Amino acid sequence: MRPIIAKAKAVLIIAAIVLAVSGCQSQKPIHKEQDIMHVKSTNNEKKKVIFVLVDSLMPQAVENGVKQNQLPTFKFLMEKGQYHNKMVSSYPTMSVTIDSSLLTGSYPDAHHVPGLVWYSEQEKRIVSYGTGPMEIMRQGVHTVLADALIRLNGEHLNKKLPTLYEELARRGLKSGSINGLVYRGNTKHRLKIPVWLQGSAALPAEIEVNGPDYLSMGTLSNPLDDLKEMPGSIFSRIGLNNQFAIDTAAYLIQADKLPDFLYIYLPDLDQKIHRSGPSDQEAVLAGVKKVDQQLQQLLQSFGSLEKALAEAIIIVAGDSGMTPIHAKDANPVIDLPALLHEYQVYPHGDEITDHTDIVLAVNETMAYVYKLKENMSMEDLAKKISQDPRIDFISWKEKDYVHVIRSDSDKKLLFKPNGNLIDQYNQKWTIEQAGEVLDLKIDPKNRNISYGKYPDALRRLYGALYSHEGQFMIVGAKPGYELADRDSPTHKDGGGHGSLGEEESIVPLLISGTDKKPKYNRMIDLKDYLLELLVKPL
Repeated sequence: MRPIIAKAKAVLIIAAIVLAVSGCQSQKPIHKEQDIMHVKSTNNEKKKVIFVLVDSLMPQAVENGVKQNQLPTFKFLMEKGQYHNKMVSSYPTMSVTIDSSLLTGSYPDAHHVPGLVWYSEQEKRIVSYGTGPMEIMRQGVHTVLADALIRLNGEHLNKKLPTLYEELARRGLKSGSINGLVYRGNTKHRLKIPVWLQGSAALPAEIEVNGPDYLSMGTLSNPLDDLKEMPGSIFSRIGLNNQFAIDTAAYLIQADKLPDFLYIYLPDLDQKIHRSGPSDQEAVLAGVKKVDQQLQQLLQSFGSLEKALAEAIIIVAGDSGMTPIHAKDANPVIDLPALLHEYQVYPHGDEITDHTDIVLAVNETMAYVYKLKENMSMEDLAKKISQDPRIDFISWKEKDYVHVIRSDSDKKLLFKPNGNLIDQYNQKWTIEQAGEVLDLKIDPKNRNISYGKYPDALRRLYGALYSHEGQFMIVGAKPGYELADRDSPTHKDGGGHGSLGEEESIVPLLISGTDKKPKYNRMIDLKDYLLELLVKPL
């Protein structure tokens, strides 16, 4: 699920109610930038790079559509370039964490954005970038929007870790972001909050942020206002949609104002698959066909598809996959408060007190479970949760080791960084006890580790467990199930993600216009790859 501004669904339900009650008319959007010439690249020695991130684009959907001759643009890009069908996403497989990994080249232990929802031990509150309407109402519209619009880029994203935009600015290169929620850069911009949302969310009329040279976030920041008519009404999610993003990029191309690097985020497919589920091949194909048509429009903005690849490097990637969630009669929702009924579980919207035992931060098919009492045993708590057969694994950190248990086994895996075992990404590990808990294949003779159904499992799990302060464990649901707090949105008979498993972690990567390849097919390796494409060697 996308963060609230990128996905926009839940907050717009609330905003629509506010608008209807107040009788306000939608105001003319929004932020004007008199001259956008400063975003244009002045570097003629390197091709421009356009990176299109398609939310919940999965390899099988692309491959099936191409086989059926339904995706001519994807087919063109595959035939003219590289196609990688096993790129490993970040973890949790929630877009705000994935975007942070893409733009910083690191997992959450370095970039400090643990998920869509997490608990701040320092502030003693839940941080949420937006989930469902009920959770937003309990957290408070103001708090959620302030987290998403102000604190995510300004506070939560590790300030000591430069983003791709900051790296490019340091090298004198221009960059732009269209509808990306993670966008921290060196150029000041103003997000302007619509009048009908200012009152309900108690937000100022304008919020100053630092972003790349060109920053477009629907009608919250629209440098093309007065230059081009854009689909930005409340009924089109105030511009936080595919067509707004494609139209914006097409204008920059046709006006010869492309920066050196342009990031474009396309959210619409995610919403469709959450509703229909990834098993509904007809619905998935219809969604991917729409993306294909929008990519065609983007490339044709250069004059032709061939000319696009002559002038730019085009990269298209998914951010995470999805697993089908069972129908209601299969009992697919794991009610964590009910599972932990003997503890005092914090209800969202209340205050944390001395009586609170546990705080939950649910990210669809994974959850963080925080213990607030020192006398509570992490092992005992994990064993209690693991009694539910719908739980896949539970993991926590203790005495320098990461512990992992499963609901269907009495074995335990212990591991930590550094050691005499090396995985396929040249990462070194110490592993004690049962590697099969995470489907690891260990060759002690050659000191090798290979991964099975949990891609880059050790590094990704370690990254999440060391992403923020607190005593907490990670709980993963088995495929077909999802976790829930009292007001969590659920997706019965639809699709969900968040987990460490292969279906939700493997995404496609298409690269056209260059023969260069990333060092590894992981989201965290793309930042260095993009810098290699953009920066002139010394």
